[in-house]
Amino acid sequence: MQQSYRLHLAHINDTHSNFEPCNVRFTITDKEHTQDPNQNGNQGISHPQYQVATFSGGYARLGYQIEQARAKALQSDSEFLFLHGGDSFQGTLYFREFKGAANAHLLNLLKPDAMVLGNHEIDAGNSPVKAFLNRIEFPLLAGNMDLSQEDKTKDAKLSGHPMLYDYDNDSATAKVLLKPFYDQKIAIVGITLDQMKLIARPDADTHFVHAIDCTRRTVQALKAQGIHHILILSHLGLEQDRELAQAVDGISLIIGGHSHSLQGDFSELGLGKLEYGERINNTPIVQAGKYAETLGLAQIEFDKHGKVIALEGGNHFMLSQQVDIRPQPSENSDETSSLDPQSLSTITLERIKQTLKTHSADLGDTANQAIDDVIHSDYRPALDKLEDETLAYIPRDFIHTRLPSKDFPHGSELAPWVSRSMYKAAKKTEQDLDFALHNAGGVRQNLTKGRLSMADVVGRILPFELPLTLYQIQGVHLKTALESAIDAATNNGIAGTGTGSFPYPYGLRFSYDGKKRPGERVSEVLVYRNKLWQALELDSFYIGVSTAYTASGKEGYGPLLKAQWQKELQQQTLQEAFVDYVSQYSDKITEPLMRNVDFARHN
Repeated sequence: MQQSYRLHLAHINDTHSNFEPCNVRFTITDKEHTQDPNQNGNQGISHPQYQVATFSGGYARLGYQIEQARAKALQSDSEFLFLHGGDSFQGTLYFREFKGAANAHLLNLLKPDAMVLGNHEIDAGNSPVKAFLNRIEFPLLAGNMDLSQEDKTKDAKLSGHPMLYDYDNDSATAKVLLKPFYDQKIAIVGITLDQMKLIARPDADTHFVHAIDCTRRTVQALKAQGIHHILILSHLGLEQDRELAQAVDGISLIIGGHSHSLQGDFSELGLGKLEYGERINNTPIVQAGKYAETLGLAQIEFDKHGKVIALEGGNHFMLSQQVDIRPQPSENSDETSSLDPQSLSTITLERIKQTLKTHSADLGDTANQAIDDVIHSDYRPALDKLEDETLAYIPRDFIHTRLPSKDFPHGSELAPWVSRSMYKAAKKTEQDLDFALHNAGGVRQNLTKGRLSMADVVGRILPFELPLTLYQIQGVHLKTALESAIDAATNNGIAGTGTGSFPYPYGLRFSYDGKKRPGERVSEVLVYRNKLWQALELDSFYIGVSTAYTASGKEGYGPLLKAQWQKELQQQTLQEAFVDYVSQYSDKITEPLMRNVDFARHN
């Protein structure tokens, strides 16, 4: 028996139909240059900062780099795996136009060894999953997806599909993908969110077994068979991956997704710092960001018992050669002049470019030409028409952040405008409408300054084609819904469903203090009625509008199900509401919206 075993691993997750390179932005401090302490009213010596914009990733660049990694493994006599951590679906016009067909085709060209089922794969029920399974040439793992109660006569039946590794009800373990691994076998176990019914829309006869319990039983069963090299391909998110590693002994490695966590030290690019391969209970965890912008590459050495004894690697951008570099505007300077790139010297530009390449582990923009040709010949033409349709010109950038932060203490700049558009659309049907309420996860990208196309809205910013739903709800249940959604977004005393549940209203204002006792965290709730801000009355009834997703109680919004009535607005979707609003009132977006969320975390 060998004493050590080597694996070259490539991994991606949460690609969300981003087949072409994505726009990426960095903030770089020029530490070699000292800024005039008196310039623009600065106090003391400082270093200038620069905004850097370029493009990274996409499937053609991924395809080339994965080929290189596979060849490198072969040259070093190492085993190789390429794994996808789930959520290939949704996100761009490619999914809106082609559903999962383009996803399956292009993933087949990347040749993954396996992918785990993500929540967005099952947003529209089991039928899209069935169609995806019929097209893919690699296994889809969903080891805690229990299909034992599935209707065997329905068209979208998943149980028994040869490409699906689901839950084995007889053994109460996950079905496992086993692959030869030197003189051993390596097991790949796919575990997805057991809260799937709260954040997605699986068919009613589809259930999800507790992730940790299922994993523990599966690992124990594998160990009993003498299989010790056990990889968990997870779509749980980084926090739950940590919980999983702590709770279950014997996991060799967790390859994760769902939380869009970019591991690695990217603080010098303004992207923060997370340890790549952080260890919990002797189990390293890796995750590779989002949107196919980055590729995780690791060289791993295991001992004969399956323990990782060495892990080297990290996440890599695949950056375009063309880079836009502009000085960061200071608080006291004129924004237009401070953003003038012509003011930068050639030396400064080259220094910033070098900093970017040094600290981004940049692999470059070399692409697999065959994959690029497929994208641009088979799929891109259908999108060009939407790209050409101009809706408005936006006066400035509106940043979307799911949770309030130091830089954005009241949270997203964009989500409240989305709620306002919902309010304006629903007001045409319901004159007594009081408020609109939208979840942060329903908005996917920033709204950037300049030309706004139809493609920007329906393919990037609001890719989910969700109907609007009116409802009448008592004040006490509305207040509870706000607290429940924020608790879920921040894991405050509960196992949350992700930051996407954070609420952004229009016509409502409230404060949340996470350190208070449950039931007392939301206070000072005001409703805009009769052109006045009025205190929410717990016994009174109010009419609101949300997407059908939120109104159905997903992601902590269960109290909305206590509405007196709900009525779906026919022929009115979230996307249409926002398109109508910006088409008519883009000039209004120059006005600052009154802040409607005061937020204090619990930790």
